[in-house]
Amino acid sequence: MQCEERLEVFENGFRDGRSNLEVRFYGSDSRKLLLAVIYELYLPDYGPEYVYPFECAKEFWGIYMDSREIAPEELRTSGVKFINRSLIDRLTRCLAEIDAPPELKRSIDLEKAQIQKLRDGLIATGRNFLLDESKKRLFVFNKPSAGELILRYLGRF
Repeated sequence: MQCEERLEVFENGFRDGRSNLEVRFYGSDSRKLLLAVIYELYLPDYGPEYVYPFECAKEFWGIYMDSREIAPEELRTSGVKFINRSLIDRLTRCLAEIDAPPELKRSIDLEKAQIQKLRDGLIATGRNFLLDESKKRLFVFNKPSAGELILRYLGRF
């Protein structure tokens, strides 16, 4: 669905032509997190009163969410001292459980990912993906800066 001149929203993600950003998710529902990202992307253009692309995406996805709910949350992670085969295998099993296209899964390089521990799982971040083991979800994007945006809301949604 075309929500704004440059924003297209689809079932599992969005494409923003203004910043040339595309984000998709696979696995557990992450539309609220993507709504927060859309809100943040368009807040400077629209102001806090009524962010039209956010409202349009909400309607398309059938999600009730008030813009006051959107606040970045500091994600409490701890670094992994040594990346060993058991951590890579654990993330590989998580990736295998997520319903995503096989060619996409094959393109995920967990060996080169930055791995962090959460209280209830691991997060692997690469140039074009973020794998959240605790909620069994995979985000794929075309710009590394999208990973930073997603991490801002990962603990909240």
